[in-house]
Amino acid sequence: MTNKDTLRVIIAGGGTGGHIFPALAIAKALQRLLPGVQLLFVGAKGKMEMEKIPQQGFKIIGLDIDGFKRGKLFENILLPFKLIKSRIEADKIIKDFNPNVIVGVGGYASFPVMAAGQNRKIPTLIQEQNSFAGKSNMILGRNANIICVAYQKMDQFFPKAKIVYTGNPVRHEIANMACSKQEALHFFGLSNEKKTLLIIGGSLGAQSINDAIYNVIGDIINEGLQVIWQTGKNYYDKANQKAIEVGENVKVEAFIQKMDYAYTAADFIVSRAGALAIAEICIAGKPVVFVPYPHAAEDHQTNNAMELVQLNAAMIVKDNEVKTELLKKIKLVVNDIKMQEIMADNLKRLAIKDADEQIAKKIIEIAKV
Repeated sequence: MTNKDTLRVIIAGGGTGGHIFPALAIAKALQRLLPGVQLLFVGAKGKMEMEKIPQQGFKIIGLDIDGFKRGKLFENILLPFKLIKSRIEADKIIKDFNPNVIVGVGGYASFPVMAAGQNRKIPTLIQEQNSFAGKSNMILGRNANIICVAYQKMDQFFPKAKIVYTGNPVRHEIANMACSKQEALHFFGLSNEKKTLLIIGGSLGAQSINDAIYNVIGDIINEGLQVIWQTGKNYYDKANQKAIEVGENVKVEAFIQKMDYAYTAADFIVSRAGALAIAEICIAGKPVVFVPYPHAAEDHQTNNAMELVQLNAAMIVKDNEVKTELLKKIKLVVNDIKMQEIMADNLKRLAIKDADEQIAKKIIEIAKV
């Protein structure tokens, strides 16, 4: 690569915060390393990336694409046509933008763009976030130049020679959490005198976790805890009404913008087990109970969580047992100081704060300029 300022990169994918926030972290790392880099995001129309990416000042183009809907066969009738259409759209985007590198972060839009780029012999990099690779990335991995992974033993899915262990990229403000605990608690209107439980169900919320917490929020408060409860927008009104009934020790948020403040305020965490959430929680180093989303592709959230459970860095509750088991696990963690110390130490050992820049450097390395 000769003239670094001319680097042009497409970042493709999205669907959830677990894909979008790593993509943004990589983009911002590229901007720090190469001021003047030209970046274009490609996502799926109607998905949250079409809102979140422009909010961060980046351009995004949406493809008309969707995934296979299990149990809704009628809705899948148009899927073959959408796949063909999205591939044609991807070809046009690549021809118009003329990228030096294409990065795939997972999600519906990733496959057609990456496949079109590989067909044109454009260097591609896969950012595989999970411990169990998705089928699309396994196919793309055959022709990718580099595959950046966050877990060991990924050579069962990808060619070993192409794998680089980088960890998962997290938002810069989370990798470098700068606020004090007092400042974070004040931001949420909570007390310095109580321990804080942070409940996060992913960027869209988690129905099963919300329902379980709704039923036991009084018991959690009786443990002497205060709660930051991120619900997703669809559950917010119901949860907020419950919080009003319970009293001042529950702060309900549909979506938490300042996650660095939330992690700093927390003493304990209940969370889904998406790859991004795990990467962030390792940096936060707070004892955690994971409730993996059971319908994630290849059940990758359970695989993600079990990697940490086996290292004594986390506890796990199955989604179908959350109503009966979650409160028990919360009480267990809250009342066992030794367990808290072991979890926190093991989480911090797994933390990687510079994954975004490691990946950005690999993108620059394989660029054709």
